[in-house]
Amino acid sequence: MPRASSKSSAPAISPTPDAAATAAAENGTPAADKGSSIESIAQDIATAIVEKRLPPGTWLREEALGRVYSVSRTKIRAALLMLSKDKLIEIIPDKGAFVCQPTVQEAREVFAVRRILESEVVRLFIANARTRDYQVLEQHIRFERTALRQTTTTGTVREKVLGDFHVALAEATGNKTLAELVRELVARSSLIAMLYHSSNDPHCSSDEHSEFLRICRKGDVEGAVLCMIDHLQRIEASLELGTEKPDRQLDLVKALLA
Repeated sequence: MPRASSKSSAPAISPTPDAAATAAAENGTPAADKGSSIESIAQDIATAIVEKRLPPGTWLREEALGRVYSVSRTKIRAALLMLSKDKLIEIIPDKGAFVCQPTVQEAREVFAVRRILESEVVRLFIANARTRDYQVLEQHIRFERTALRQTTTTGTVREKVLGDFHVALAEATGNKTLAELVRELVARSSLIAMLYHSSNDPHCSSDEHSEFLRICRKGDVEGAVLCMIDHLQRIEASLELGTEKPDRQLDLVKALLA
């Protein structure tokens, strides 16, 4: 997945396909390559994955994607290759590209790695954070709470907003490579939550973000690390990781134009 600054857990959201692209998709007619960049196509598909419009197992048909974005299949293949490097999709020879379906083992591994990486994020953040960095994260928590209060906010949006906190925290360390790794893992966590039916209480997560930041302000490094680890363990525990889930399929074009 799906990159933006103060960035979301997916790469930056590109503009919605224009009216011509929509018409082409609905009419089933391939359109000429109108110049949409490979990067913007990859970002848009990644955002759709993270926002759960494209669930795990969805077949990303090149012809359909070409109609949606009014570009050649060559560009679509290049965009799909980019997404495969971010572990959001899997390209299977002679079959095509599919939104990744993390196994139970992979899900556990993702959270194990997140605990390791984000513990270091916490240490770096406390060591290097300026007043402005705390203000940005506090503003994000206020945004979380506003989103949680709004009845029109979907569960998908709530989860995405909560994941963005972890990305923003990593970005505040100034370590771009670490931030990129956290962004990828947060996006993969969104896939996992979708596939394994997370029962995570978003209000609880936002409260934990606030408590975490309070501990950081005190300069309590080990306390903040423990708080983050407990937070991630609780999120993992909210997943139904007892059994593998069956494939889910849907109308690819409708999902991208939603």
